[in-house]
Amino acid sequence: MKTKDFSRRKFIATTAAGSAAVAVAASIPAFGNITHVRNESDKLAILGGTPAAPDKVWPDWPYVDEKVVEEVVKTTRSGIWCRIQSPNGTVPTFEKEFAKLFGIKTSVSTGSGTQSLNTAVEALGIGPGDEIITSPYTDPGTIQSILVSRALPVMADLDPESFQLDPDDVERKITKKTRALMPVHIMGQPCNMQRMMEIAKKHNLKVIEDSCQAIMAEYQGKMVGLIGDVGCFSFQTSKVFCCGEGGAIVSENEELMDKCYTVMNHGTAKSGRTMTIGSKYRMNEFEGAVLLGQMPGLRERHNIRNRNAKYLREQLKDLPGLVPQKLYDGTTQGSYYLYTWSYKKEHWNNAPREKFLKAVAAEGISLSPYIANGLHREPWTDHIQTLPEYKTMFGSARMKKFKEELLLPKCDQVCQEMVMVWASGPLLGTQADMDDVTNAIRKVYANRDKLNSI
Repeated sequence: MKTKDFSRRKFIATTAAGSAAVAVAASIPAFGNITHVRNESDKLAILGGTPAAPDKVWPDWPYVDEKVVEEVVKTTRSGIWCRIQSPNGTVPTFEKEFAKLFGIKTSVSTGSGTQSLNTAVEALGIGPGDEIITSPYTDPGTIQSILVSRALPVMADLDPESFQLDPDDVERKITKKTRALMPVHIMGQPCNMQRMMEIAKKHNLKVIEDSCQAIMAEYQGKMVGLIGDVGCFSFQTSKVFCCGEGGAIVSENEELMDKCYTVMNHGTAKSGRTMTIGSKYRMNEFEGAVLLGQMPGLRERHNIRNRNAKYLREQLKDLPGLVPQKLYDGTTQGSYYLYTWSYKKEHWNNAPREKFLKAVAAEGISLSPYIANGLHREPWTDHIQTLPEYKTMFGSARMKKFKEELLLPKCDQVCQEMVMVWASGPLLGTQADMDDVTNAIRKVYANRDKLNSI
């Protein structure tokens, strides 16, 4: 099956306007080989011209083949629908196979990426009165995994070139109550883990890697999720490895993994004794079946995305108005949940991002913004100010400072400039598909003087 418009599959996209105007010269010359592209001098499709990529068809998502169907049917007929029914069910089997992917002995599955993160928070003994520093530029599940344990998510600003946490601002936000860092490998690319680990060691902090978007990404010879104390993944439908909902936890610390299992299993250890506080975060057998069915081609699909991402970067490297996400030194592979750029409107005749997106969509390629505004601008920051437990645990002075520190201009900049291709399915396309993307963008660039008339 195919889909003609993957923009309908945006999960938290927005049509927010572009960044603040910057005064520039009205005419910017062409760069590199941009002048040697078919249709670039044609009239924009949105103004009546012929689209650069008409009737575009992309690989469908989520990925389904006969192996996936077979695993689900087998599970249905088995009557083993809950992980506790059999030590050899799909979920226990998936945990072993997922661990092999990382070269470790075991993994722990959960019902979602958010559940995985909260399981890690609880297993590390972090709770009321503690603080965790994390990113404002992420899914709400990141902060909710902290809030449900009644700890405080402290927001640090971003490196606007990588869209990742700025280690310098992370270190500035450390207090005597800080217990952990929760860096987010946003878009599926590794954040600056070398600096994060140096900061954690210096201040005696734990590191919980929010790797929900970054399965199989590698940094300095190691898969993300295994660099910090514990790593957490999501298998939600939009992710590059998915089963509708679902999550997993990995660590080289086997004692910590046992604690994660106990927290996940409503506080009940593998021995069968109820040991601690924990919600029932179990993955069900049908989700395990879907994941097992997808595993045989997981590496191949990962390689295709990396190959196509590298091609896109190379083909558009001379285009000044779209700057690809910066990859930190040591990044050898990305997960490419999203392929992203910063839209610099001063190179597009000062046209707002919305007009650029409309023009490219008319050429047959649907790009999108991503997160409308950072989590520092969401109402939860006011809500927790009203809760007696936060007032009691942290005190009025700390909560006031928490609010004052929610001025994060670099995150705001990223939200205003972001342009992305949702990559789980589309980045599995052919090189010709990637050429359609670059040709559509180049055509719009060649006609950038017309964008403000849209």
